Amino acid sequence: MKHARSLLPAGTDLLFIEGYRPLALQQRYFTEYRDELAAAHPDWTPEQLHRAASRYVSPPEIAPHSAGAAVDVTLVCQDGHELDLGTRVNASPEESDGTCFTHAPNLSDHARHHRTLLLNAMEGAGFTNYGTEFWHFSAADRYDALMRRQPHARYGPVELP
Repeated sequence: MKHARSLLPAGTDLLFIEGYRPLALQQRYFTEYRDELAAAHPDWTPEQLHRAASRYVSPPEIAPHSAGAAVDVTLVCQDGHELDLGTRVNASPEESDGTCFTHAPNLSDHARHHRTLLLNAMEGAGFTNYGTEFWHFSAADRYDALMRRQPHARYGPVELP
């Protein structure tokens, strides 16, 4: 993260939101969101619900936060106020009208500029962005390995004591 911070313009900094997340909490987040989708779409099959829930909350069996390999970050100005990145961190696709997606087409020029700053800094420091959440970056987890065409990930889910 220190390297990523050094790649940002003067007066801009990273705000760390979340890193490691216990498996039980990841399971709860996934189940709650899947159940929310099921209530809104009672005609969806379990497979459709799982796929749709996975857009926003990673299934526990592959969750990078539970491997300690992911961080959620956003940008702040020097006085600590969050910069406009189009929607709040952790906004669902439904809540944000899709602006949670990193390359959402319906962003203001200002928000797109801030996202470019964030992406360039984090990717320049070796992190991979998860495209459905502009704030989510990982390194050496399954998604990062897939995106970098690596044969395997260095990190997988763990439960800390």
